[in-house]
Amino acid sequence: MAKNSLFAILLRSPWWVSIGIAVVLALLSGALLPADYRIVGALSGLPFVVIGALAARRQWQLPSAARITETEAAVAAMSWPVFSGLLERAFVRDGYEVQRGQGAADFVLERQGRKRVVSARRWKTARTGLDALRALPEARDAAEAPDALYIGLGEFTDQARAFATEHRIAVWQAAELAQALRGLVPPPKTPR
Repeated sequence: MAKNSLFAILLRSPWWVSIGIAVVLALLSGALLPADYRIVGALSGLPFVVIGALAARRQWQLPSAARITETEAAVAAMSWPVFSGLLERAFVRDGYEVQRGQGAADFVLERQGRKRVVSARRWKTARTGLDALRALPEARDAAEAPDALYIGLGEFTDQARAFATEHRIAVWQAAELAQALRGLVPPPKTPR
């Protein structure tokens, strides 16, 4: 599916947008079409119902904005041994074999015969530039891995984002970390 096709855009949008389009199509069909064609016209909204259902299914498991903020604050307060242990538990839970890496690769993950190198040691950096990413493609090649992942909470410079795209480096920030660490980071304690 093309990245900017209508259905791709709707899959990234809130689920209710697609359902709303289907309802509008059904209402317009009922109001504007002759009686013999109203059902056919109303059925033209069916693809939007399917897209809405798919989007709802995807969005159901995503963490809320509050949970993303809570996870970001909790992770930013952690030391490297605690954070790396948490990441390792999350990767194992998601079916990866985890090995501690060397150099730019903090972890080497393997699942179903496919390897991925992960760089996460600089996760607290406020602004991520090229320095943090430059060694990762070499580490990926050294591990004979097709995939690379950089984990960082800070803002990425335009050059760093372009480098990551050019060198096929996936980037996880607060939202992706909240999803990956679901159930492992305890919610903040509320004062009584």
